[in-house]
Parts: sequence; structure tokens; C-alpha cells
Amino acid sequence: MYTQYFQLREMPFSITPDPAYLYMSQRHQEALGHLLFGTGQYGGFVQLTGEVGTGKTTIIRALLEQKLPDVDVAMVHNPRQGEKEFVQTLCDELGVSYAKRNVTLKTLVDALNAHLLTAHATGRRTVLIIDEAQNLQPQVLEQVRLLTNLETHKEKLLRIMLIGQPELIDLLARPDLRQLAQRITARYHLTPLSEAETREYIVHRLRVAGSQQEIFLPAALHEVHRHARGIPRLINIICDRALLGAYGVGAHQITAEMARRAAQESMDQQTAPTSHEHPLLRYLVRAEYVLAPLALILTGMLLYQVVTDRGAPAAAKPTPKAEQPLPATVIKKTPYQILQVPQPLPVVMARLIALWQPNFHAPSNENICDALAKRNLECLKSTGDWVELRQLNRPAILTLRSVDGTPRHVLLRGLTEDSATLDTVNGPQTYPLAKLTPLWSGEFLILWKREIKSPSLSSRSHGDDVLWLRKRLAHFAGKPQPDSDSPYFTASLRSDVMAFQELHGIKKTGIVGVRTMITLGDNQPGTPTLTSGAP
Repeated sequence: MYTQYFQLREMPFSITPDPAYLYMSQRHQEALGHLLFGTGQYGGFVQLTGEVGTGKTTIIRALLEQKLPDVDVAMVHNPRQGEKEFVQTLCDELGVSYAKRNVTLKTLVDALNAHLLTAHATGRRTVLIIDEAQNLQPQVLEQVRLLTNLETHKEKLLRIMLIGQPELIDLLARPDLRQLAQRITARYHLTPLSEAETREYIVHRLRVAGSQQEIFLPAALHEVHRHARGIPRLINIICDRALLGAYGVGAHQITAEMARRAAQESMDQQTAPTSHEHPLLRYLVRAEYVLAPLALILTGMLLYQVVTDRGAPAAAKPTPKAEQPLPATVIKKTPYQILQVPQPLPVVMARLIALWQPNFHAPSNENICDALAKRNLECLKSTGDWVELRQLNRPAILTLRSVDGTPRHVLLRGLTEDSATLDTVNGPQTYPLAKLTPLWSGEFLILWKREIKSPSLSSRSHGDDVLWLRKRLAHFAGKPQPDSDSPYFTASLRSDVMAFQELHGIKKTGIVGVRTMITLGDNQPGTPTLTSGAP
């Protein structure tokens, strides 16, 4: 409807994965590079993960558009199949001949092996791409692993790419799938776009569609990024709705207000509070209780946001405005998720960072959590309960719900069995958990110090990170620090890890993941904890 109005050849923000509109950010270039590596002579297993809507399927289409010479590609779009059906689908994709009657898994694999050997003899490589691989059943994944045993003396006959959502990472971390995980030669996680990349992405798609003018004003681009959180699919949905709205009112440029309205109309919003809302929430925001300390949290400190650029003159400070909710997560690791916090830096986040690094200054052109990661501080977001927070034992930003359903944020500094200490405008205030629990959504954000390079440690790990693990376990066990020990993750070390996990209320997996790493960091110099901040 609006293409002629804006002088466009076609709709620029269709959500179909059209490679012609692929915006090659640095992340997308690296992701495509990993897939291209997987098609080469030494490619084996390649894993590409990313949140819904980050562009994984579009990158696959871009790979197929490369028209790689001497490469045969089999694409599996629906992995929800049994073992035999999966191999049969693979054979059908490659045009493998097999007996249609009384077909068994063995006859399918034998036919596939013969086909792959013939293709190899003629100088061709065969690639299997499995989209939505997080939906694969464990027994099918094991069959996929067995297919990689089809090989010559020098190289694999079948190269496999697993494309999926972050749940695929958790699936492959299962102990019973460790043999498959060990065969993955290249991994890449596709993250959402930064605000600068979101601007470039929108302009790129408009230009591909034939635009010669500035349609989205800078403030509108900011609003699109804020609401879409850098996820290309959400960007497309909001921009398409904004163009339609502008056409409807006869406007030739998209303003910030138009972008906000488009986001509200095209995305699920927080529902208004109902009559079933907890009475304590209504109690706290009644006018006669506005000066109560907890009400101050909800109506004062939580509504303030740092909006002044570093180095700006005092007279240029804008009026403090309502603090925006913490944005949605963009990268998932284990059960936890890395949080990308945009500028301006919320005051609650600034207070949390100050507990770890008082001299930290937020960069003006870099994501805060990216900057913290360079100092070995990780941003982690999850949901849980008070028991979970006691086990993590780190100061946390809690998400509370105000009477209108809007998320508000407070800094948890201390926690006991029946009370919590919050950092408020009136200083530390302690409240009974019975009063806070109905207000808390269960969402929290913590910082933690990463002391090793590996994302996790397991039976296939070795080197300095394993030596660090041995020293930390010895510290907690009250044993002398080992001067030198095996750099390999042995069976006895796995038993020690499981004993440590059981002692600290962590799921006994024998794998040192985020939860275990955080707990191993307790009592380290400079580590703020909830026990140190408790009354």
C-alpha cells in the first residue's frame, strides 16, 4: 500500500529471508564464514546458534546463493523425525537410490554411504544443513553423529551444519551427547545488532528497495532499536508498521512518536493490571503512602535514569526521565543469558557496577556489557527465587512490578532467610521477604567475574583452566594448594566437581558451567556478595 507513496520498488521490510536484503554486519560475516568453512575440505561439524529472528535462515540462504562449486547440499527443514525418517529425508534430498519396500535404517545408511563414496570419487563434497536443530531428538542426534563415521582415510564424506536457537547449546551439553559435541569443529553464536548497526540495517533495506530519501528520522531509528532490541525480524515488523502508519496520515518521514506507536501496535505489550492484582502493589502506590521508603523505590529512585553524557556541561543536563525496562536478552549461555544494556546507563546498573569496579566509566560508543567483559566481568540475567539468589550470593538488580504493570528495578545488596536489603535513595533499607515477594517478577541481573577463558569445563577440557579448577576446589575443601597437578579433567576431578555442586545446591552434572564458576569465585578478593551486604 505504501510502496508507491514512498517511491519504493517493493516492500523493504518483509520478514521472509531474502538474501538480497541481507545486511552483512560483522557478526553476520563471521557467521557466514563459519558456514563456508564447514563446506571446505576440512569441514566437519559446524554449529550456528542465535535467538529467534537474528537472521540464521537468511545466512543459510546467502550460503546457498554462493553456488559453491563441487558441493552438494541437503537441507532438512523439519528435524522432528525419527531416526529412520531422518536418514530417509537425507537420502531423498541427495537423490540417493534405495529400495522403497521393506526399507530399514541399515539399507538407508548403506545406500547413503555408497552415494557419498561415489560423490567423493568424482571430487564432490556433500553438506547436510539441519535447520531448527534444537528440535532434534537425542537419538536422532546420535544417528547424525554416526553418519560422520562415513569417511575415507583422509576426510569425512559428510559435512554437517547444525543451525538452531540457543537451546541447541544446552542440548549438546548433555553428557550422553558429549561424543557429538566433541566433533564440532566450529561454533558461532549470532547476536542481535547494536544500535549503530540497526540504523545501518534499516537504511540498507530502504536503499535496496529503491529509497533515495531519509524516511526514518534519527530519533525514530533509536526508538526502533530500543523496542526491537536489535533483532532483525522485530525491526522489520516495527518498520513495516511505521511506514504503513505514516502513509495513513500522509507523513513522509517517520518520527520517534510514530516509531513508538508502531512498536506498540505490532508487538505484544504489558497488559493492564486487573482486579486480581496483589493488594500490596495498590497499597504502595496510593498517594497517602508515597513517602514510605518502599514506595520511594517505586516512585522515586526507580523513575530516575542517568541521561547526561560524560563531559557535557551542567547546563545541558536534560530533565531526568522514567527509567526504561532492562531490554530483553540477546545471547543465551547455559540456563543463563548475557544481557546487552544500552546507553544511557541506568542508575541502578551504575550502582551495581560500582560495587565491582568503582572507577569504571561507561564508553559512549560501546555496549556496557561488552566493555565489562573486557575486564572479565560478565552480565548474566535469569529468573528464579530467593533460594537461587542466596546460592548465587551476588548483588542483583531485581525487576519489580508497579501498579500499572511497568517493570521497575532495585539493587539487592543483602539477603537473609527472611529479609532483603535494598539500595534506595534513603540508603540501605531492609524489608521482609513476605512483602517483597508479591512485587518481584522473579527476574534478576547479576555481574560475576570470569577467571578462566573456557565457557565451561568438562571431561574434554585440559590446560591452565583445569589447573585453576583444581586450586579452587582445594581451597573450598580446606586442602593445601597443589603446586602442580594434572592439567586434564580426570574422572576423580569430575567426582570432586559433583561433590562441590551437591554441597552448594547446584545440579550435579560434573560440568563446570556458569553456576559452578560463580560459586567457585566466592571469597575471592574484591568480590561483593549478598552475605557481606546483609544486615
